[in-house]
Amino acid sequence: MSTQNSPEVYVPSQIYAPDGADVSLAPPPRHRYWLHLLLLALTFFTTLVVGARLQWNFLVGRPPFTIDDGIFPVQWALQGSHLLLGLPFSLTLMFILLAHEMGHYLFCVRYEVSATLPFFIPFPTLIGTLGAFIRIKSPLRSRAVLFDIGIAGPIAGFVVAFIVLIFSLGLSRVAPYGAAPPDIQLGYPLIFHLVRKLLVVAGHGRGIASVPLNRIYMHPVAIAAWVGMFATSLNLLPGGQLDGGHIVFAVSPRAHKIISRATILALIPLALFYWTGWLVWAVLLRLSGMRHPSVPIWPEITTGRRWLAVVALLMLVLTFSYIPISPAGAPQSVLEYARVLTFSLRHWHGAR
Repeated sequence: MSTQNSPEVYVPSQIYAPDGADVSLAPPPRHRYWLHLLLLALTFFTTLVVGARLQWNFLVGRPPFTIDDGIFPVQWALQGSHLLLGLPFSLTLMFILLAHEMGHYLFCVRYEVSATLPFFIPFPTLIGTLGAFIRIKSPLRSRAVLFDIGIAGPIAGFVVAFIVLIFSLGLSRVAPYGAAPPDIQLGYPLIFHLVRKLLVVAGHGRGIASVPLNRIYMHPVAIAAWVGMFATSLNLLPGGQLDGGHIVFAVSPRAHKIISRATILALIPLALFYWTGWLVWAVLLRLSGMRHPSVPIWPEITTGRRWLAVVALLMLVLTFSYIPISPAGAPQSVLEYARVLTFSLRHWHGAR
């Protein structure tokens, strides 16, 4: 994900991109290397903790996500050599996130746009991180530059996650017959179903061919690929200042506000009927506003870039899951929470 800030005033020189779009020669950014390294180390640790539990559960034949030690079992992970078990998940996930952010960063370098190195976000969550981002600190002098920087991250992250998924999905195992449902179930996007069929056709997925994906204990590396696909879908939501919003603005500046509002309106029923988390994203998109960094309207982007925008839409379709996470026994949608609250209030009132 990339974000923009108001730049300091300076007088840029002019150069020309390969398609004729002029860009600015920005002053080199002042990197706070210590902060980047600190956040990188902390995120490596938090993802190691999560990955260690995922690997342990996989080795002993348990569902990936169990909450008997809590969502973030740091005390368990620090016992003995447990933490080392998290290396496959942690290294894979961080490589996918790094690929996404470096896609943005390298195109910033190509167009002489001032940008920071990636900031990783450690967080003791189900996956150990809230992702990563870079900050763009200078103006973007054309819609072509905005488009290229915006789409480079999702493409890089998707390609790496796709390759990881192909090699790791076949390592997964079918859940034992009669096994209890997992405490937390992942919702798998279309790309997972397509890759499974591809493996079956190639003769490498016969063990997982006869059961649905929710009956499969995913290998931790495959779960890292899932996180990468989920992050891709979130970043490609066509609104605000997400990567998808940048792509929409580059294609049609006039349509940006309309599509951003439509995206928010689409997320509300998804939150009502399927997954409450979509409400959070609707609020975040609204808080970020319908504004967009000032980018010259002319020249328009090339036809080739418009076709790449179609590719971005296809990636969104392939990676999107309307119920990405399902805690066992917990209400999922806003309406479910409302029904539970209403029932509780009636029960409390009747008890009085």
